[in-house]
Amino acid sequence: MARTISDPRLDSRTSRRSLPHAHEPYWKSIDGGMHLGYRKGKLKASWLARYRSDDGRYHKTGLGIADDTQDPDNLNILSYSQAQAKAREWFTKMAHHEAGYTGAHEGRYTVIRLMEDYIEWYAVHRRGIGQVRSVCNAHILPELGHLEAEKLTHVRIRAFHEKLALAPPKRRTKPGNEQNFGSAPDTADEIRQRKASANRVLTVLKAALNRAYVEGRVASDEAWRRVAPFRSVDAPRVRYLTLEECSRLVDVCAPDFARLVKAALFSGCRYGELTQMHVRDFIADHGRLYVQASKNGKERFVTLSDEARHFFWDVVGNRDETDPLFCHADGSTWKKAHQTRRLSEACKVAKIEPAISFHILRHTHASHLAMNRTPLPVIAAQLGHSDTRMVEKHYAHLAPSYVADAIREGMPTFGV
Repeated sequence: MARTISDPRLDSRTSRRSLPHAHEPYWKSIDGGMHLGYRKGKLKASWLARYRSDDGRYHKTGLGIADDTQDPDNLNILSYSQAQAKAREWFTKMAHHEAGYTGAHEGRYTVIRLMEDYIEWYAVHRRGIGQVRSVCNAHILPELGHLEAEKLTHVRIRAFHEKLALAPPKRRTKPGNEQNFGSAPDTADEIRQRKASANRVLTVLKAALNRAYVEGRVASDEAWRRVAPFRSVDAPRVRYLTLEECSRLVDVCAPDFARLVKAALFSGCRYGELTQMHVRDFIADHGRLYVQASKNGKERFVTLSDEARHFFWDVVGNRDETDPLFCHADGSTWKKAHQTRRLSEACKVAKIEPAISFHILRHTHASHLAMNRTPLPVIAAQLGHSDTRMVEKHYAHLAPSYVADAIREGMPTFGV
């Protein structure tokens, strides 16, 4: 919900009681050309809204009775904050009308159309569109796609969220076949996993709804803001490779794939980031890698150790700066999922159990930084996180702490 704009004259019943009666409303600017009005008559007080269109003319509407003498019901009797919320809904409708796409003009703005708009925007401004599209098609559209976005209630969204948490997980199914499902969650960890999965779907739905709200396609964001994700269900990643396991893994990989594995261990970069790099993205003079577009769509620079710097020197060689930094032995480029089977087979030969995903190499890079007393803000910058929340969640437990050091130093030896 949008933040309530404060006004000492209008915030409370007490402050409004001291205002003199007046035919002209007391106006408060909400945004450019948008005002909330309080008209205090001799018999009653009421709320109004005023909107200035592009041609400079003002349009006014009544919102409801002010709660000066009666408790607000958010229908006919409105508090100051409720009046602002109702005014914003009207402002949005006026903007729709002025832009030429009212509901009558465009037809029902369903969740299907909302998600189509979001996916189209996401493909331009973010990365990982495949995962968003998959979540949308598998979970959101079958349940909510036919509903009108404007009429989604917090009760309906919460029911959808809770239903996901109780449902058995969907399994990979060949196109055209009936959907395969796993078993319903039973153990505490299975229930936690389903709740975590439901949270990820809710995040996509909320992001799409927020986008529609920002674009003025829905009038209020109150419904989905009242639906909270399940708490304490995202288990921190604790899997990382020891230095000895890293050595075993690299030794059994084919030379072209071994270069990718080493690059991930040295830099903490994702598979997609590494496979999209060019020779010019290795900045030898400064010992850094340039990541043009990471998962969050922002560029970053990754600092390399001396060992990593020499490795990338060897990878670059005398190649042209526009060449891919990493490629197959035959010169072809690495594509999505090319790494999955190779890494699984390498883990089997190297006796690394359970087999890891390529992302664990990124986790290994950060984990060893944490264990070697690298400050968490530095690790966050290296990985491309905007703050330390994710780093604290996944790596703080690995960092030597003052408390742990003090306890180990101060605790006597019991000799038992």
